[in-house]
Amino acid sequence: MTPPQISSSSQSLLEDEEQPNTPKTPTPTPTKKSMKLALIPLIFIIFFEVSGGPYGAEAAIGAAGPLLAILGFLIFPFIWSVPEALVTAELATTFPGNGGFVIWADKAFGPFWGSLMGSWKLLSAVCNLASYPVLCLDYIKLVFPILSSGFPRYIAIFLITMFLSFLNYLGLSIVGYTAVVLGVLSLCPFWLITLFSIPKIDPSRWLSLGQKGVKKDWNLFFNTLFWNLNFWDNASTLAGEVEQPQKTFPKALFSAGIVTCFSYVLPLLGTTGAVPLEQGKWTDGYFANLAAMIAGNWLKYWMELGIVLSVIGLYEAQLSSCAYQILGMAEMGLLPRVFGVRSEWFNTPWIGICVPTLVALVVSYLTFADIVSSVNFLYSLGMLLEFASFLWLRRKMPNAKRPYQVPLSMPGLLVMCFVPSCFLVYVMVVAHRTVYIVSALLTVFAIAWYFFMEFCKTRMWFGFESAQDKVDDEDL
Repeated sequence: MTPPQISSSSQSLLEDEEQPNTPKTPTPTPTKKSMKLALIPLIFIIFFEVSGGPYGAEAAIGAAGPLLAILGFLIFPFIWSVPEALVTAELATTFPGNGGFVIWADKAFGPFWGSLMGSWKLLSAVCNLASYPVLCLDYIKLVFPILSSGFPRYIAIFLITMFLSFLNYLGLSIVGYTAVVLGVLSLCPFWLITLFSIPKIDPSRWLSLGQKGVKKDWNLFFNTLFWNLNFWDNASTLAGEVEQPQKTFPKALFSAGIVTCFSYVLPLLGTTGAVPLEQGKWTDGYFANLAAMIAGNWLKYWMELGIVLSVIGLYEAQLSSCAYQILGMAEMGLLPRVFGVRSEWFNTPWIGICVPTLVALVVSYLTFADIVSSVNFLYSLGMLLEFASFLWLRRKMPNAKRPYQVPLSMPGLLVMCFVPSCFLVYVMVVAHRTVYIVSALLTVFAIAWYFFMEFCKTRMWFGFESAQDKVDDEDL
C-alpha cells in the first residue's frame, strides 16, 4: 500500500500540493561525480534520442516526393518537435528525477497512470531500440550482401546488440562523451554530400510531388516523419544524472533541436536537387548510393561507416533512457527493487540494461517497417497522456517552482498541445490492424502488471517495504 503523506513544516510547496495517495518523486540516487552529465554530452544524447542524422529519412521521399518531404522536415518540427521539447523542458526541470515522464503522470493522475505511462513508453523505446541494428544492416548489406538475410543476418543482429549493450554498461559519462564524437563523425558525410551537391543542384527538382504513376503512401510518409523527429522527452529519464538539470535541460533541448533540423533539411535539399528523381529507389540505405553518384565510392564507404557510428549513438542513448526509466520506476515502487540495482564497478543500473536488451533482441527480427509502426502507436498513447499530465499539473500546481516555464497561459497551452495531439490521433487511426492487436495486448499486460505490483506490496514480496517501514525510513 502507498504510505500516507507525512506533513512537516519544512516540506516544500510541491509536497504540500501532492495528492495524499500519490508517491513522492524519487530522490535521485547519489551517483559518482564523474557520472554526472554536462551540457555538451546531454545535447548529443538528446540528438541521438531523437535523430542521429538523416539515416532512415529516405522513405519520406519515396512515399511522397521531394517537395512534401522537404516541407515535412521543415514544418513538422514546429508542429510536433517544439511543443514536445517545451513540455519536456518545463516538466524535467520541475521534477528532475530518474523516471522522467513516469513521474509527471504519477504526479498528475496517480500511480496507476504513472505505471501505464512507464509501460507504454518503455515498450515503445525497446521496440525503437530494436530498430537500430536492423537499420545498420540495411546499409552494411550494400557492402556485404551476405548479411541481407538468413543465418548470417541473425548472427550479425545478435552480435551488434550485445556489443552495444556492453558499452552502455560501462557508464553514462562514457555514453555522453562517446555521443559527442559519434555525432560529429556520423554527420560528416552528410555535410560533405551537401557541399558536393551544390554545383549540381537544379532547384526545380525540389518542387516535384513525385513521379507520375507513383501513388502517395501517406502512412509511410507520416510514420517516417514521426519516427525521425520524436522521443524528445526520453532524455528526461536521465534527469537525476545531469549536472544542474534545471539550467542544463532547456539549453540542451534548444541546441539539439537546431542540430537535428539542419541534419535533415540540408542533405535532403542537396541530394534531391542534384540527382534526377527515381522515386522507387528512395528506401532505407539509398543515401549511400547517392554519395557514390554525387562524390564517388569513397564517400559511399564513409556513409556506410557513418551509419554504423550513428547506430552506436542511437542505441546507446535509447538504452540509457530505458535503463534509467526502469531505475526510476523501481525507486517509485512501480517495479521490484531489484530493477534499481546498480553495478558496483560502473554505477550503472545493470538489470535495467539487461532487460531492454533481451526484449530488443526478440523484436529486432521483425521488419524495419513493422517496428516503426509499433513504436509510433505505443509512443502516441504515451504522448497523449504526457500532454494531459502537463496541462493538469499546470492547473493542479500553479504555484509550484518551475525553473523553466513555457511562456503561455492556459488557453495558449491548450492550443500548443492540441495540434500535435491531433497528429498523434491520426498516426493511431492509420495504423494496421496487427498494430492495434499488439498494442491492445501490451496495454492489458501493463494494467495487469500494475495490479500485480500492488498485490506484491501488500504481501511485501520482491523487496517491497510496508507503508510503516517507508515512514520510518523517511523519519530517519
